[in-house]
Amino acid sequence: MNRIYVVEDEPELAALVADYVRGAGFEATVFGDGLLALEAIRRAPPLLVVLDLMLPGLDGLSLCRGLRSFSTVPIVMVTARVEEIDRLLGLEARADDYLCKPFSPRELVARIKAILRRTGTAPPGLAVDTGARRALVHGRPLPLTPSEFEVLAALARRPGQVFTRAQLLELVRQDDLDVTERAIDSHIKNLRRKIDAAAPGLEPIRSIYGLGYRFDL
Repeated sequence: MNRIYVVEDEPELAALVADYVRGAGFEATVFGDGLLALEAIRRAPPLLVVLDLMLPGLDGLSLCRGLRSFSTVPIVMVTARVEEIDRLLGLEARADDYLCKPFSPRELVARIKAILRRTGTAPPGLAVDTGARRALVHGRPLPLTPSEFEVLAALARRPGQVFTRAQLLELVRQDDLDVTERAIDSHIKNLRRKIDAAAPGLEPIRSIYGLGYRFDL
């Protein structure tokens, strides 16, 4: 089960969200009607639901309550006004997260991943195979230079640990590779660009202000 339901009646926004969801390695199905979405969830529960508050057929709050009567599937509820979030919390809508329009699709994907990590259902994103000297994004090879791979592999070997540029340089320096401390930033920039092109919203390399970089999936 790797499918996310996008319940949104604005076609352009629904298509944009679905594109980013797919780019992050999930399957996406769009529903523009609350009743149709609820029936689909009963038949085939998804991994997560992105749910707009204002919907034809059945509004998002009613859908959320109806869904909670038979399912614990994670829900990210989207609303057009910040003040609506407080009201929804007060009404105990029981969604897992709330997001106000307009929102960044990248932020939405980040929140989806955070919820799935919390619930232990997150699918694999980026894999680094040091034996074969290759990186895969959702099973697809990522085209990297030797230096880029070494930087990525060094970070991935110790997820959560912050590395300074000097530390990365020592870990990846090899006789046949021309890597300088200043070049580390360039390699990180290229890695982020290539990973984002392969899977929009996937951001495993974090910048830690004043310190360096961290691998965090």
